[in-house]
Amino acid sequence: MRVKFFPLTLLWIGGVASAADQPGPASAGNLLQVLFGLIAVLGLMAAAAWALKRFGAARMASGAPVKIVGGVAVGSRERIMVVEVADQWIVVGVAPGRISALSTMPRQESAAAPAAPQLPKTFSAWLKQTIEKRNGN
Repeated sequence: MRVKFFPLTLLWIGGVASAADQPGPASAGNLLQVLFGLIAVLGLMAAAAWALKRFGAARMASGAPVKIVGGVAVGSRERIMVVEVADQWIVVGVAPGRISALSTMPRQESAAAPAAPQLPKTFSAWLKQTIEKRNGN
C-alpha cells in the first residue's frame, strides 16, 4: 500500500518546496498594478454594457417585423398585449412560461389610437409644465 501513496507524497513535498522558494508578500507596487487593472476591466465592462443598451436595442428594433402596440397588466405577472405582425394585430395573453393568442384583427389606423402627450425635451420645460398643470393653468 505504501507504493500507491508514494507519488502523492512526492507531489505534496514538491508543492511545499516550491511554496518555500517563492518571494514574500506582494509589494505596494504590485498591489496598485492589480487594482488599476481591475478598475480598467470593470470600466470596459460598464462601457460595453452602456454601448449595447444605447446602440444595440435601437438597431434591433428598427427592422423588427414584430412590434408591440400596447399592453395592460391583468395580474401581478399576467399581461394582455397587442402585437402587430405585418398588417394584422394579434391580441396575446402573456403569463410566466406561457403565451396564448386570444384574438386577431386587421391593423387599426394610427389616428384611432389616442395620442400620447408630448414630453418636454428639457428638465426645466418639464418642471414648468408640471407646475402649470398642478396650478390648473
